[in-house]
Amino acid sequence: MSRISVRGFAVASATAVTTVGAVVGVAAGGAPAADDNNFEAAAADTTLLADIPAGQQAVVQTASLTQQADAQASAADAAAKKSAEESARIQAAKDAKSKKQAAEDRVEAERKAEQAEKAKKEAAERASRSSVRDAASFSAQGSYSVADVKAMARQMVPADQFQCFSNIVNHESTWNYRATNPSSGAYGLMQALPGHKMSSAGADWQTNPATQIKWGLSYMDGRYGSPCGAWSFWQANNWY
Repeated sequence: MSRISVRGFAVASATAVTTVGAVVGVAAGGAPAADDNNFEAAAADTTLLADIPAGQQAVVQTASLTQQADAQASAADAAAKKSAEESARIQAAKDAKSKKQAAEDRVEAERKAEQAEKAKKEAAERASRSSVRDAASFSAQGSYSVADVKAMARQMVPADQFQCFSNIVNHESTWNYRATNPSSGAYGLMQALPGHKMSSAGADWQTNPATQIKWGLSYMDGRYGSPCGAWSFWQANNWY
């Protein structure tokens, strides 16, 4: 298909009009146009226009407009796609930041909860220790019953550790502060070996259960962290 510019279309149209006018004038007996050369040129142009199909010019113009529309649509689609991708990227970055912040907030909340629980436990332990009595606060007696010794232990051992302490003493000496192992020489409530190790808690370690309890607490705390730590070890090994 041949192509024709808009400018060529306008010239051809004007030429055709001029030619028609000249023909009409001759038929009417009028004088020919002053410039016969222009007429001939117009006639030549008319011949060229006649050679081009009448609807071709409209087809060419429609094709051009369609191409322009397609180009504009493609550009609009590309811009929309780019905008959508940028929006998605921004939203993804926001979501990632939000998730990270939420995770950090959760970790911080857990840390604070752990600290609060630890502080609560430590406060309870301090309160428990502050409520216990020291061995020196008990008046010395000639002898002590099992009930007397247990009563002393309840006042000296922190409440949350008493049952563990009691379990060990019950297995080692059945609360007899004068219990002696004839084969090893272990002595007292905790069956200290040798018995004289308890002198670090008091010179009356052989006759005063409060002194023995004081030593036993110090030993369990120092070696196992607490009477319950010592009891856990005892359960696994049958000694501590």
